[in-house]
Amino acid sequence: MIAYSSRCLAALCLMLAWCGQGAPASAPPVRVVVSFSILDDIVRRIGGSEVVVTSLIGPDSDAHLFEPNPDQARLLAKAQLFVVNGLGFEGWLTRLTRSAQFGGVIVTATDGVAPITTTEPGETSPVPDPHAWQDPRNGIVYADNIARALAAIDPAHADAYRQRFQKYRADLEGLDRHVRAELGAIPGERRRVITGHDAFAYYGKAYGVTFLAAEGLSTDSEPSAKSLAELIRQIRREGIKALFLENISDPRLVEQLARDTGTVPGPPLYSDALSRPNGPASTYIRMVEYNTAALKSGMLKN
Repeated sequence: MIAYSSRCLAALCLMLAWCGQGAPASAPPVRVVVSFSILDDIVRRIGGSEVVVTSLIGPDSDAHLFEPNPDQARLLAKAQLFVVNGLGFEGWLTRLTRSAQFGGVIVTATDGVAPITTTEPGETSPVPDPHAWQDPRNGIVYADNIARALAAIDPAHADAYRQRFQKYRADLEGLDRHVRAELGAIPGERRRVITGHDAFAYYGKAYGVTFLAAEGLSTDSEPSAKSLAELIRQIRREGIKALFLENISDPRLVEQLARDTGTVPGPPLYSDALSRPNGPASTYIRMVEYNTAALKSGMLKN
């Protein structure tokens, strides 16, 4: 039997009490809601175990057709952070935050991005193209904005968020170099691609690829018969072989273009949403890698 002095016993009791009820509880994870699946992945990369993330719009889902429901408003009401793309991508944003009486912090991931603007058919004023994530260098801006917001709302883990951002930044810089290396040898006259809707302008500007789309910035826009006929003539005239469906879009329009031009569509590109976890584009980085491989194959097709 071991004998303890009264002083040792007192110290031991104090230590046991502190390790039990007296120990400070770890802070609960930050509750984050994001608008769509690409942001979901980026927040998880930066937030790690310090965040719990819910996406309003899931994988393989079309954000342009999304309409929030009451359950999602109630979910948002409990969140501390709401991460959105911005540049007009979430047309329902104000309506949802008011319905939810959201009192947390809204982070616009595109803050600091130089937007590409375009004039939609039938419009007179240019509007920003929201698909900025298609350039991985903009993905770095997204991640930086998210890391800063998490550090501000959860300063106890600020160093962890910054360290994860630096690691993720290096990964995205490597991704940018990879895309340039993959596409570098493709001749200029082959760098033309047809897609369902106008979602790849940032990718095209970054890597020297011309994207032509049957629809405008949103999948809910309908091309006119005149614009469709002009696109068909251009495909035939320039001999464009790279024609792609998208994972979020109704394939019928692209299939019609393929029939009218004698072109075989390539595999679906991932434009506005990731694939499901068992798919080829389950993370942002994998999405860009997959799209690049598919585009390269399509542009080199004879």
